[in-house]
Amino acid sequence: MEDDAKVFRDYLLFTVPHITVFAGALFGLMILLGLNVNLSVGIFSFIYGLMLSILALVIRPHVSRLKLYWLFFLFSLALIGAGVAIMFVVFS
Repeated sequence: MEDDAKVFRDYLLFTVPHITVFAGALFGLMILLGLNVNLSVGIFSFIYGLMLSILALVIRPHVSRLKLYWLFFLFSLALIGAGVAIMFVVFS
């Protein structure tokens, strides 16, 4: 495994679980506060995607040559788009 792939793996292993727990806790709080479930899912998707894309932008100088990095970045942008789309459907 090349060095860039190891760096990318380490970033993901040590940061994505923390981001997932934080976004999940926010989702749980929204459900406990009685927000609409669809709205909560949209907000969760938006926040989770936003945090993952911030992570992707932070590690970009180290691993931007990897195709897996670009897939991860596109996935985080897709989560943001899905969250916005869900919230748009809820409010329309």
